[in-house]
Amino acid sequence: MPGLRIGIFGGTFDPPHLGHLILAQEARYRLDLEQILFVLTPQPPHKQGAPITPVKMRLEMLTSALHDEPAFVLSRVDLDRQPPHYAADTVKLIRQGISGQTLVYLMGADSLRDLPNWHRPEEFVASCDVIGVMCRPDSGVDMSALEAILPGLTGKVMFIDAPLLEISSSDLRRRIASGEPYRFYLPEGVWKIIQSKRLYAG
Repeated sequence: MPGLRIGIFGGTFDPPHLGHLILAQEARYRLDLEQILFVLTPQPPHKQGAPITPVKMRLEMLTSALHDEPAFVLSRVDLDRQPPHYAADTVKLIRQGISGQTLVYLMGADSLRDLPNWHRPEEFVASCDVIGVMCRPDSGVDMSALEAILPGLTGKVMFIDAPLLEISSSDLRRRIASGEPYRFYLPEGVWKIIQSKRLYAG
């Protein structure tokens, strides 16, 4: 069915938390997306050498987090190919599989500011129909400076006035390791997996 608007939400999801789901749902509503593809990155190029939970465990957690929302779909585009996994290649591969649909790549304001430092950023911008940026209005993104570096970017960016959520995977890992409360930051299934496998324990 051509003409659908498909969101792409990539990340390490270590672990996937309610903030991810809330932002994805907000983006789906604000940008009129038919579905959102969650792209689990096995080993992000910008996190080489950083400790990361084995991809099998992250896949199990993300599958659990998405299971009861039909519009949230797990994409294996990066799981089923060899690294490195660059966003420009990811979007091109997704387009090959669902040609004729509008692809909306979702990111935060920090990622947008850092976009000139991405691998082949011009190709990435060209590969996206829309770049949906989930941030607060006061995020301070200098679009003029970014446009000067990446011509055509401004015409593709759509800002989403996303809720301010003080939830991050890194903070959750810290909380779990230090014995602080974390239960209600997570979908129930993800919490149960972390509990049963003793993930992130100090």
